[in-house]
Amino acid sequence: MGNSGKFSWYYFSSPQSFYPLAGKMQPWFAALAAILCVAGLYIGFFLAPTDAQQGESYRIIFIHVPAAWMSMFLYLVMGFWSGVGLVLNTRLSSMVATALAPTGALFTFIALWTGALWGKPTWGTWWVWDARLTSELILLFLYIGFMALQAAIDDQRRADKAGAVLALVGVINIPIIYFSVKWWSTLHQGASVSMTGAPTMAKTMLLGMLIMALGFWMYSIAATLARTRCVILERERHTDWVAAEIGGQT
Repeated sequence: MGNSGKFSWYYFSSPQSFYPLAGKMQPWFAALAAILCVAGLYIGFFLAPTDAQQGESYRIIFIHVPAAWMSMFLYLVMGFWSGVGLVLNTRLSSMVATALAPTGALFTFIALWTGALWGKPTWGTWWVWDARLTSELILLFLYIGFMALQAAIDDQRRADKAGAVLALVGVINIPIIYFSVKWWSTLHQGASVSMTGAPTMAKTMLLGMLIMALGFWMYSIAATLARTRCVILERERHTDWVAAEIGGQT
């Protein structure tokens, strides 16, 4: 942990040092994710009351809203680590950003898919070119574009820099998604949970939604840690320590 023997975060900024740490933490976050998601789904689908206007169809909210939250949050985190890697030229930062993209894309797809399932009984159609829906679709394209751009460039350093620029430019889409229901006339309902006001839903509904959001958050950490380990092995495959690591597992 350093010459002085004291704990140092800089020690884990090295892929070689971070690899075993990620392996130790990942199962714990995965277990937390499973427990929280089961609890959140149970509250949302069995304990939460039926909505007076939408009936039982509203229960998709316990998946849709946390997934939408995570799709935006993970993009901000991906943009942050991309920026750190671009400015400080740190390898692990770029690896984490690369590892975050598939999970972010997954939650964006889930948000769009569950939104369509919810929109059919509510609006009478699977899709409308609504400001919130369209900007969320653009977010999915940004995730896919980030992954495709990195895969299209053979030189890894150039790929990381190009992906970082795209990720940072795409950050502007996050406030557009969040404020779209306020800035434009939209079919999408306003926020049920606000940082400045009281929630507009029953406490049981809110509890189930927040627990699901925590479960998705824990899953995101677990998936990112596991994927970062894979990225480290791929990019460091020519080093002695990776050869020793792989040799020790066989």
